[in-house]
Amino acid sequence: MTTIRKRLLLPSTMARPGWDLVKSRADVDAVAFAPAAPAPEFRKLLGDADGVALTSTPLRAADVEAAPRLRAVGRIGVGYDAVDVEALNRRGIPLMTCGTDNSPTVAEYAMFMMLALCKRGAAMDAIPRQGRWSQRYDDLTTELLGKTLLIVGFGRIGTRIARRCLAMEMKVEVYDPYVPAATVRAAGCEPVADLDAALPRADYVTIHCPKTPETTNLFDAARLARMKPSARLINTARGGLVDEAALYAALAAGKLAGAGVDVFAPEPPLTDNPLFTLPNVIVCPHMAGNSRESLDRKSLTVVRNLLSVLDGKPNTEYVVNPEALRNTK
Repeated sequence: MTTIRKRLLLPSTMARPGWDLVKSRADVDAVAFAPAAPAPEFRKLLGDADGVALTSTPLRAADVEAAPRLRAVGRIGVGYDAVDVEALNRRGIPLMTCGTDNSPTVAEYAMFMMLALCKRGAAMDAIPRQGRWSQRYDDLTTELLGKTLLIVGFGRIGTRIARRCLAMEMKVEVYDPYVPAATVRAAGCEPVADLDAALPRADYVTIHCPKTPETTNLFDAARLARMKPSARLINTARGGLVDEAALYAALAAGKLAGAGVDVFAPEPPLTDNPLFTLPNVIVCPHMAGNSRESLDRKSLTVVRNLLSVLDGKPNTEYVVNPEALRNTK
């Protein structure tokens, strides 16, 4: 009797440790695919896949229908707005994320953006390079010391940025309607129930919430107008949480001091995005969560997640749709 081997469909860009783990399994085959592969090509590969790992590749209902053997889906990251979870639920297929693997580096990147903005990193670097030493006092830097930070979203990343900013002697406020106030206070932060009321107090706002119908355009023109002109906004979460046109208008008019933007809508952004013309904006190509270390961690986690399902022992800690497991027959 011939045993059907388990097959994982993995992005060609996945870090080496994950590939090495798959190779250590004699009963598992791994097939690489290009994350930007056309939908028909991707669906053809899904045809005999038992598990698939995703980076930027969306997974729609049609993709799920094209994968009769599919039993597990893993995200090399934590966001899953490009995955049709309902289609997975109908088939009893769990969707698993990488938990805390990218949380430290996203928190560090948000801190980097805050420091680069307040210390005017690019501008200060240019002064000695361009022989403008006498201008070094023309536009002074500022400090994080004593400033108020408002964290929007107090999950794996938000809690980490809080610890780092408290160590910088900042006052930290938190807006997250899904986290008990006692939990926020236990972390040394001040909970706020009204985002609009909290914005005028904040010197920095950093966003760490998922993109949902509730949070899309969470920061629109009206909300940005509530921030003080000296404030800075950091978004390392998802494109679409901030209205980019409104953000540009506020920054260009001097109604907001600066912004750090790692995520855009759409992605990749158009090269003529007006935000790119502003000197008080730091941008990044959706890489805040992708360091060498985090990519290694995520590659191992996603492979372990997929194998746990194929081995009949799902790692439920990282399953975002537990109802799918209940629907598994």
